Amino acid sequence: MQPTRWDLILEQKPIPVIEHLLEEASRLFANDLAVWPPEVTEFDPQTGAALEAMLAERPTRPARAVYTEAFRLTRWDLARDFDATGDYWRNQRHLEAGLTASEKPMILFLSRFITEQLLALGEATEGRINRARMIDALGRIERHLAVKDSP
Repeated sequence: MQPTRWDLILEQKPIPVIEHLLEEASRLFANDLAVWPPEVTEFDPQTGAALEAMLAERPTRPARAVYTEAFRLTRWDLARDFDATGDYWRNQRHLEAGLTASEKPMILFLSRFITEQLLALGEATEGRINRARMIDALGRIERHLAVKDSP
């Protein structure tokens, strides 16, 4: 007897709730990052003015390489690898990635934005999403965003 599609579904292992949450949150966040500029809801007035000016100067979405570098910095930030971050900026590694000095503020903005969103997820789940899971979510966000960016 040929198994039906329902049999195949019923035979699958259940997905833990935390895995489902990470996948859904990463998909939603990738959708947010695919739209330019991302919606920033909370900031202090001084930072907000600088942010508005920077986003007004760059009305189009940054290059994929800017996102790649922002994800790299976010990963180090979540892992608390401050030496890697220090080395990155001290040796201007973003220039090695083919970016210019003028793109540094955008890298900083995106890395901080992504980090804050993931930390907010951890806070909203009362710590169930810890830093290791945030790094996992970061990888998922990258994959979802890469799919959106592909033709």
